[in-house]
Amino acid sequence: MLALPARLSAFLLCFPLSLSAQASTSEPSKQSTSPVIPAFTANYTLLHKGDPVGNAVRELKYQENNKASYHYHTDIKWLIFSDRRSETSELIVNNYLVTPLHYRYDREGTGRDKSYEWRYDFANKTANNLKKDKQVSLDIVDGLQDKLSYHLQHRLTLINNPEQKRFSYPVISTSGSIKDYVYQYDGEEELMLPYGLVKTIRLKREVTEKKRVTYAWFAPKLNYLLVKLYQVKAGAEQFEAQLASVESKN
Repeated sequence: MLALPARLSAFLLCFPLSLSAQASTSEPSKQSTSPVIPAFTANYTLLHKGDPVGNAVRELKYQENNKASYHYHTDIKWLIFSDRRSETSELIVNNYLVTPLHYRYDREGTGRDKSYEWRYDFANKTANNLKKDKQVSLDIVDGLQDKLSYHLQHRLTLINNPEQKRFSYPVISTSGSIKDYVYQYDGEEELMLPYGLVKTIRLKREVTEKKRVTYAWFAPKLNYLLVKLYQVKAGAEQFEAQLASVESKN
């Protein structure tokens, strides 16, 4: 009974999104005067079979020299289970392209605590595991994202190319391996959420070997903010996340 919320939180932290095939970290475009996506804080309600089990917060803060801090955390309490996770990606936002620099992940609660920290050097095609003092070589550099920065990259891709229907994205894991995620456009839908009524586009990802299907909804009028997540595994509902509020910080 305790495994379900753990998967819920893990998915929200690791939700894989897309990168435009046109983007390249080796050829960044000119930085615009103002950011494409203003700084923001978005709050989500996490549910299991319609019952609230926790909340999540996603926020973007800008710094100097085109750098930004992208943060995401979840807090779940369900029966005797508790799970708190936090992710932060320090990155560069150059118009419609995100380049990750430093990634940190922490998890505590019921079960084993976990912590990961990586620093990326794309110029030398290396990634450094700061917790284990270990360096790995990167075969892929162009378009590579960490396990959080791809969330932001996906929004920028949708804003830049809203007609795109298929998304393939390479992401470096906490072990240093790289895996592609593929999402497909799956239609449009109007949703009633805690935030209110919103028109959305829906994307779908199928992982055949794990019998898992993930659906994600994005709202064009909210600058393609992620507003809902839903996952089914082996035909059984796993969880749902719904946007509760969002605050832009221009």
